[in-house]
Amino acid sequence: MKIAPSILSADFGNLADDVKAVCEAGADYIHVDIMDGHFVPNMTMGPMIVDAVAKVATKPLDIHFMVENIPFFIDLYKHIKPEFISFHIEEEKHINRVIQKIRSEEIRPAVVLNPATPVCFLENIAADVDMVLLMSVNPGFGGQKFIPEVLDKVKELRNLAERKNPDLLIEIDGGVNDKNAPLLKEAGADILVAGSYVFKQEDYKKAIESLRV
Repeated sequence: MKIAPSILSADFGNLADDVKAVCEAGADYIHVDIMDGHFVPNMTMGPMIVDAVAKVATKPLDIHFMVENIPFFIDLYKHIKPEFISFHIEEEKHINRVIQKIRSEEIRPAVVLNPATPVCFLENIAADVDMVLLMSVNPGFGGQKFIPEVLDKVKELRNLAERKNPDLLIEIDGGVNDKNAPLLKEAGADILVAGSYVFKQEDYKKAIESLRV
């Protein structure tokens, strides 16, 4: 299991130190949530802050767009060269075009499903992406409780991946902790995003290792 601490829950007054600390503590990716105040009722960080994060991070960035006008945001952040850029299929009319745009920048494309969006919507695009992010809370705010029904979605997505794209990575974001991490692993998840669970503990290394089941 790989772990991607979400800096949405970091101390923004000491952001560089927090990013360095979770990298040293064993994080596999740094998860960066970009919100525009339209697709979700919250706003987070702009490209200047993410530039600063990229300069101090020793692990690849995993950028998650919760935005409208997705191509515009890809152009704003593509120079940072994250490992992944993920976007919500609920927002985009031309999904394949956006996937191709991301890949053309030598960035691995990923798509995101909200908790109420069914896995069957991925039937025709699962082979074209490197990762699917399943939201296990409704997007927009950190610190929410895990929605247990998402476990069945993980199993369904793993079955779809076996048919369409065996190398597909499954990432989970929202309410992840040491109690549900083993269940997510058993269901077929590969990467866990954890914000509050990691950054609210004094020992980042211990928190990350407790998720690595």
